[in-house]
Amino acid sequence: MNVDVINRRAAIRRLLFIAGGTLLLPACYRQSGKTTIELNHLVIEEEQEDLLAELVETIIPSSDTPGGKELLLHLFVLKMVDDCHSPEDQEAFITGLSTFSTYSRELMGQDFMKLAVDKRLVFLESLKEVENEEVKRFYGITKRRTIQGYTNSKYVMTDLKKYELVPGRYNGYFKMT
Repeated sequence: MNVDVINRRAAIRRLLFIAGGTLLLPACYRQSGKTTIELNHLVIEEEQEDLLAELVETIIPSSDTPGGKELLLHLFVLKMVDDCHSPEDQEAFITGLSTFSTYSRELMGQDFMKLAVDKRLVFLESLKEVENEEVKRFYGITKRRTIQGYTNSKYVMTDLKKYELVPGRYNGYFKMT
């Protein structure tokens, strides 16, 4: 009879790996319907967060530089609206977020998430002449906060923008005329 002997430490280690895996697995799939970050005043669903992520990616697309979705700018927009805007702006943001997809279906015949990139840009350009104030206000807040988040992101501040203090570096060989 061949019996494998396992010591107590190995058994506890394996038990902890299994317990950690069962706690981590639901977070990987994120089918809970909740948002990624904790918000105090806004109540949004997972589909609305995904829509906001696609909108942010359309405003600042990925190219040789990271885009809005990669920099998690949709989370920045949500946190800024939740913390820094008035309750009226927060209500307008939520209402505009809810009616954004409906308005996209009415105008373009398809949901915003299913539109191609060029059609998304056409739709966003058409928002300038829209009568729906909720959608216009939502898009204005989202665009402003997206640009603010991008210009203040770690990528822009460290890799893209080379900051030099005011007097600049000393050049001893500068020719005076």
